[in-house]
Amino acid sequence: MLKLKRAYDPPSKSDGLRILVERLWPRGVTKEKAKVDLWLKEVAPSAELRKWYTHDLSKWEEFQRRYRDELAKKGEMIKEIEQMADKGPVTFVYAARDETHNSALVLKNYIESRKRQKR
Repeated sequence: MLKLKRAYDPPSKSDGLRILVERLWPRGVTKEKAKVDLWLKEVAPSAELRKWYTHDLSKWEEFQRRYRDELAKKGEMIKEIEQMADKGPVTFVYAARDETHNSALVLKNYIESRKRQKR
C-alpha cells in the first residue's frame, strides 16, 4: 500500500516505511521531525524538469508525462519500491504545498499503474 504525506505533517505509526521522494531536503524540517526511513533523491524529478515545471499548473499534464518518462528509466529503483510496498505500508513524504499536483502523486500513480498492469 502506498500513501502520501507532506513533510510538514506529523508522522504516524500507520505511515509504515517513510520515504522522502524529493531531490532537496524540505525547508525548515529537521531530520528528527521528518522521521524518514529512507531518502530516495534519485527517484525525484530531475533538476531540469523541476526548473522547467516551477509548479506552473498550466504545465501539469506535460510535467506528468515527462516525469513518467524519467521514471521508466529507473526500473531497478521502482522495483525496489514495489518490493518494499509488498511488505507493508509505504508513505512517500514530499514537500510541495499543493497536495493534488506534485511529483509524489505522479510517482504513486506510476507504481500503482505498473502493479495493475502486472495482474
